[in-house]
Amino acid sequence: MPTAADSLLKTALASGVEICFANPGTTEMPLVAALDRSPGIRPVLGLFEGVCSGCADGWGRMRRQPAMTLLHLGPGFANSIANLHNARRARTPVVNLIGDHTRAHAAFDSPLHSDIESLARPVSTWFRHCRAPGDLGTDTAEAIAASKAAGGGVASLVIPADVQWGEGPPPAPPITAASAPRVTDERILEVARRLRASSRCGLLLGSDALGADAQRAAARIASAVGAKLWIETFPARWERGGDLPAFERLPYFPEAAREALADLDLLILAGARAPVAFFGYPGQASELAPAAAPVLLSEPQLGSAAALEALADEVGAAAYGGPGPPPSAPVAVGAGSSLDPVALSAAIARCLPENAIVIDEAATSGLPFYAATARGPHHSVLTLTGGAIGQGLPCAAGAALACPDRRVLSLQADGSAQYTLQALFTLARESLNVTVVLFSNRSYRILQIEMARAGISEPGAASRSLTQLTEPELDWSALARGYGVPAERVTDAEGFGQALERALSTSGPTLIEAIL
Repeated sequence: MPTAADSLLKTALASGVEICFANPGTTEMPLVAALDRSPGIRPVLGLFEGVCSGCADGWGRMRRQPAMTLLHLGPGFANSIANLHNARRARTPVVNLIGDHTRAHAAFDSPLHSDIESLARPVSTWFRHCRAPGDLGTDTAEAIAASKAAGGGVASLVIPADVQWGEGPPPAPPITAASAPRVTDERILEVARRLRASSRCGLLLGSDALGADAQRAAARIASAVGAKLWIETFPARWERGGDLPAFERLPYFPEAAREALADLDLLILAGARAPVAFFGYPGQASELAPAAAPVLLSEPQLGSAAALEALADEVGAAAYGGPGPPPSAPVAVGAGSSLDPVALSAAIARCLPENAIVIDEAATSGLPFYAATARGPHHSVLTLTGGAIGQGLPCAAGAALACPDRRVLSLQADGSAQYTLQALFTLARESLNVTVVLFSNRSYRILQIEMARAGISEPGAASRSLTQLTEPELDWSALARGYGVPAERVTDAEGFGQALERALSTSGPTLIEAIL
């Protein structure tokens, strides 16, 4: 007899869901069994719930369709929250299926009982607790539609075990997600008027303004009105290279960002929020742009490409003229050259495959990559939108599953990689074409920089112990091989270039531990 869990999966399949990243437990066994009877949905095991949510984020960013996660009660969901925070900031469509105790058992406050709703609400744009087997099909369809609505978001559905195994209703038909409102003609006319009146204008692009067509339109506008142009500091997905314009990211450190924006009398926000500092600092304002400057053109994920093209036409911008002449080729690195982020980035620029997907969680070490690859082959970049580290490796796995025809390059800092190193198991089990470049500086380098910025020029023993990854030193090559991922360690630029060429020409996952 079909169960409500079968109805859920058939509803999900009819609504376009293809994959479920799972770390199930006892209360999810009916759904696990139903996956055997639903071959159209691919189950992928994550050894930690934060891997499942990070994989779903990577899948959703690349497909713009939701993946499902399958999580065990409140504690299992809690393990997934950090990467759901990143997914929420990226406006990624994700559907969480959270198992719960049977309805009768919940009243006894057994050891794994918790207030799941209080955990889920802060990272969810939609939440529901399914109350009866007959509701599960409709609840699933509504969760999927909610994850796609208004540009994308995280939907969380709690399902008691006895609801899952109860007699199944017919699958629910797909629900059309609420369409995003288009930017009005009145707003486009007003922004065009402000641009014409401005003598020192800029554009800040984010979210869906970072697709290819939107960037070309933004370049047309900037050329027509003499505007400066930046990309938001941590984009969810940024198309780069090929014939696209080479825009710079707004600097991370607030002093540099404030200086870049200081002389503007107008800052047009296309798919981006008004820029603020990542943290508050003594004596500094949180806002980065002059108070009178920001003017909204389009909300994130809500029609930025069409709005930018209409704005370009309204200001009389000429057709897109291309990215300009290519820069000089990266300087060749000789034998024995030291290995630093600049040398690493030069080698990556030389080897970057056409149409690659780059996952950047390299923090300070990855910064030279952007200058080195600005005129390189076309590639997509996914970054740490919410600042919750541990996103890189699982996001790479999700992106590789979403786009099996594209090579994935994961630029990964050693400290943040420890948060979700279990993703290496998923890379190996699924035989994913992911090359991990592990920047091993054996420290939380960003924290050391922030200490210096806070005036701590000579950290004491306690400060050093909390920002260094030594005593013992992490052996990433051994860790990767322990999870089934081939790995090698390199200490010079020539060796890194050779290792990268080998890795990119090899099927399946590889890890290169680059000792900085």
